[in-house]
Formats: sequence, C-alpha cells, structure tokens
Amino acid sequence: MTQPVLFLHLQDAELTSQLLRSDVVRRFVIYKSQSDQCWVEQLLRQRCDLAFIEVDNTEAAQYELLQQSNRLAEIDFILISKGIPDLAVDHLMRSGAGYHFRQPLDLAAVLDAVQDFYQQLSSVTVKRKVQSSDLDQFGLLVGSSAAMLRLYKTVRKVAVTEANVLIVGESGTGKELVANTLHLASHRADQSFVAINCGALSSELIDSELFGHVKGSFTGALRDHQGVFAQAEHGTLFLDEVTEMPLEQQVKLLRVLESGEYRPVGSDKVCRANVRVIAATNRDPLQAVADGVLREDLYFRLSQFPVKVPALCEREGDISGLAQHFLAYCNAREQQQKQLSDAALTVIRRHSWPGNVRELKHAVERAFILADRLIEPEHLLLERATPGVAADIPADMPLDELEKAAILAALERNGGNKTDTAEQLGISVKTLYNKLEKYQQQR
Repeated sequence: MTQPVLFLHLQDAELTSQLLRSDVVRRFVIYKSQSDQCWVEQLLRQRCDLAFIEVDNTEAAQYELLQQSNRLAEIDFILISKGIPDLAVDHLMRSGAGYHFRQPLDLAAVLDAVQDFYQQLSSVTVKRKVQSSDLDQFGLLVGSSAAMLRLYKTVRKVAVTEANVLIVGESGTGKELVANTLHLASHRADQSFVAINCGALSSELIDSELFGHVKGSFTGALRDHQGVFAQAEHGTLFLDEVTEMPLEQQVKLLRVLESGEYRPVGSDKVCRANVRVIAATNRDPLQAVADGVLREDLYFRLSQFPVKVPALCEREGDISGLAQHFLAYCNAREQQQKQLSDAALTVIRRHSWPGNVRELKHAVERAFILADRLIEPEHLLLERATPGVAADIPADMPLDELEKAAILAALERNGGNKTDTAEQLGISVKTLYNKLEKYQQQR
C-alpha cells in the first residue's frame, strides 16, 4: 500500500516541529504548503489523504475557503484555530466531519486523531455550525473532557461499521447529536438521516409511520405514504426513545431487523430495508427490559454496539467551556460582545445541571437576552433547591398524587411548555400528554 500523504499548513513553528518529531506523523509522506501561496489552491492541486490546517482568519483566506469548501470536504482534515468566529470554518465543518481543535492544544489528543486517520482513513462529514470556544469538536459533538474524547474515539470506530447502535444517556446529553455524528462519519453519509421520536407516535399511526401505507388502507389514508424505513433507504434511521414504542410494534421492528423485510399497511408487497438503525433511550435499557417495556430480544438486536453518552456532571472541565461556547454563538449571531461575569461562571460550574447540556444551553440563551453587556448570576434564572420541601409533603400522600403534584409543578415552572417539562421529568412527551389527559378526566 502507498504511504498516505499528509498536507501541513501550520503557522506555529513549535507545533510543526513537535508534529514532525512524532512517530505518528512520520508514517505519512509530508507535503508542506508554501507560505507565499494560498494553501487552499495548493491543497486542491496536491493529492493528499489528510490535511492538517491552521486556520487563517484573514478575509481573503476566508473567501477562498468558502468558495472551495465543497471540494475541500472530500478530504479528511484536522483544523486548528484560536476559536474566533469564522463563517468559512463553519461552512466547511457543515460539509465534512473532521476534527476542529482549539488552542491551547492537547498535543496527545491531536496525535491520537492523526493516528486514527493513519489506521483507518475514511470519508467523514459534519453538518453543524461551529460556535467559537476553546473546546474541541468531532462531528456535531463539542467538548475537551476525557469523557468526550473517549466518546469521540468510540463513535469514529463504530461509525464505519454496519453495526446497530443503542445510545444510552440522560435527557439533554445530546444523544441525537451522537446519532447524527455516527451517520456523518459513516459510509452512508451522503444518504438520508431520518429521525423519529417513538414516544411521540400514536399507537394507531405508528405502523404507518414506520412502514408506510397505501391509499385507502384505512380511514384518512388519502394517498400513499412512505414510512421512515423507506425514507431512510441506503441511509440511517434514528429511533429516539425506543423504549416508549408499544410492545406490539416492537415485535414488528424486531422482524425487520432480523429479516430486513417489511410490508406497508394495506399493501401485499414485501419491501426490503437497506438502512442502518441507531436507537436511543434515556432509560436504563436492562431496567426497561425488567419492567416489561422493552423486549429483551429487541434490546439485544438493537445493542450490537452500545454507546453511553456522559452526563454533563461527568464531563469535568467542559461546563464553563460550553457556557462560553454557547455565548460566543449568541454573540456571533446577534453581533454582540456580551460576557459572563466571574460570579456567573462560578454559579455555572457549581450548578448540578439535571437537564444536562440542553439545560445549560437554554440558560445561556435566556441570560443573553436578559443581560445588557455582562451576564450576572441573576440573568441565568437557575432553579435553586428549596430547603424543607420534603417537610411540606404529607407522609400519607399516595404515590400517584405525589407524581401528579410533581408533574403539575414542573409544568408551571416551564410556563406550560410540555416538551421541556417531559425532558426534565425524564418521560416522553406522549406519556406526559396521557397523564395530563388523565388528570383532566379526574376533575
């Protein structure tokens, strides 16, 4: 096999020296850009397997990068930047799933990424606007903690296989972002990624949503409908909240996974599915099996490769970095220069974040709206634990009444937003609607 070619465009002489001294980089034929020429033009002329680029924030370089981003996305790349908002980099990262490391660099993590490219050069793609921060990024995932770096490594290794993946993690940890990154780093990246929330489907229509239906197959079927298996043909199907799927449909899903065949509602035609299935749940799947809400045989079929997404509290060092990351995005979008005060950052680091990254993102976005220039703790609108709450709960209150009180209180805190309420309570939106309907009938 021909030795792979590495294209280097680095302005940092010390970093260049460190890379060239490493055993990993020595496994490549090195092609270095000429400082007096546009590196984009040189890269497009030079056949290479991996491009290692230090981003130039000049207007001319940004324009050239925007013009050529679609062609550059065909090359595996590692970007180095100072975290300054850069439309050209954002566009390139939406087009291809490489690494984006922000300074100051963890050289070991950078070399690990290069090593992985050496061992398994693969076409990868990303589709997310980058927000300026000091955090590293892989695909749609952002973070520099040890837990996230381990997740990156797991995702990139399983992405290039055809194994079914079961993603497990608390609400708000970014399970759909992991699923999207798995797709974008896979050989199916140029095909569709179709996501469906199993907990939001009515039991009457779930067969149609999964497998499609033909016109006239039931009341209201006014035209043929493609189910998600057909929509995701040759691509990736993401089944979110799979443990909320009714058991009857779990049997049918298992049959498709085992045989690759399904039949649209009302049709006598058997279709063959060519999709990669990724599922996710915020429950403990083994406990879901024990509780009888997830079939054991379906669990084993879905979890050919389980992936655990760390909770925000397990991502040491990422919390304040993510807050700055989300704030920088707001600043770039609104052309502002708002900052977090030291007191606000202290509150952010100490908060438990039960809603994980989603809760943090929403808190920063709310604070950005409320603050003028400097974001203070009061702008974050964080819930504080209320001492003595347990004492206000009658000792003889029935469990269902306690649950009802908790749900209605959460709904009030969220201003009636049912999606946010369901996420905070760790239940599906469908389950929340069912419980609210039950309370309405009890009046």
